[in-house]
Amino acid sequence: MTNQAQPIGVFDSGVGGLSVLRALVAELPGEDFVYVADSAHCPYGPRPVHDIQRLSHAMTDFLIAQGAKLIVVACNTASAAALTYLRATFPIPFVGMVPALKPAVGCTRTGHVGVLATAGTFQGELFADVVARFGQGVRVHVQVGHGLVELVEAGEVEGPRAEAAVERCLRPLLEADVDTLVLGCTHYPFLTPTLERVSQGRLTVVEPSAAIAAQTRRVLAERGWLNGQPRGKQLYYTTGDRLEFGTALSRLMGVQADVDGVRSDYGHSTEV
Repeated sequence: MTNQAQPIGVFDSGVGGLSVLRALVAELPGEDFVYVADSAHCPYGPRPVHDIQRLSHAMTDFLIAQGAKLIVVACNTASAAALTYLRATFPIPFVGMVPALKPAVGCTRTGHVGVLATAGTFQGELFADVVARFGQGVRVHVQVGHGLVELVEAGEVEGPRAEAAVERCLRPLLEADVDTLVLGCTHYPFLTPTLERVSQGRLTVVEPSAAIAAQTRRVLAERGWLNGQPRGKQLYYTTGDRLEFGTALSRLMGVQADVDGVRSDYGHSTEV
C-alpha cells in the first residue's frame, strides 16, 4: 500500500534530469527524491526504441526497489520511446516529458517555433501528436542538438566549445526566422545562458521543468500522497562513474552529495 512518506523516483540517461529535479524540489520541498542517472548508457538519443524501453524498464525496477510511489521520466527521449510501455507495464503513476510546444506557440511573434532535441525525441507518436495538437497556425522547425548532451555530461556548458556547438545548432533555426525555442532535452536547460548569448537575445527559450513539477504535484494530490514534512532529502545514484557524476552535480547544481553506484547491467536481462 502506497504511503505519503515514500520517495518520488526520477531517472534520466545522465545528468540532464537534474534540471527537472531542481524544479521538483522547488515545487515539492517536503518530498524525498531518489535520482538515478543511467550514465553508463548515455546518451539515449541515438539508441533504438527497443533498447531505450529495456533501459527504462531497468531504471524503473531500481526505483521501485527504492520504494518510489511515483516516477518522473526526466528524459525526453525515454518519454518518447518508453512512457506508454512503462505505464502499461507497471502499476505505478508516471510523469513524462513532453516538448513545451503549447506555451511556445503563445510566445512567437514570427510564427516560427524551433524545437531543439535529440534524434530519439523526434521519433514516434509522442512528438507527432504534440505538433498535431499544438502546432496549428505556426511553422515548427526541428533541430537535433548534435553533441550538446555530451557537453553537459562533461559539465562544459560555457566556453568556446559549448558556444561553437550551440552556434551550429542554432544557425539554421535563426536563418528560418525562429524566435521561440523549445528545449526538448532535459540536458539543454543547463546551456540556456550560452543559447541566449549565441542567439544575441533573438530567441525566447521555453523549457517544461516547472510544468512537469506542477503536474507531479497534481498527480500526488489526486491520490492523497503529498508528503507534509518540512524538508525532504535527495539521494543520488548512477550506473556510471560516481566521482564524475558527483563533480557534475556540484558544477551544475551547486550540490555536494554522496553518490551511490548501480550496476551498469542492472535489469540487463529484462525482456521487452
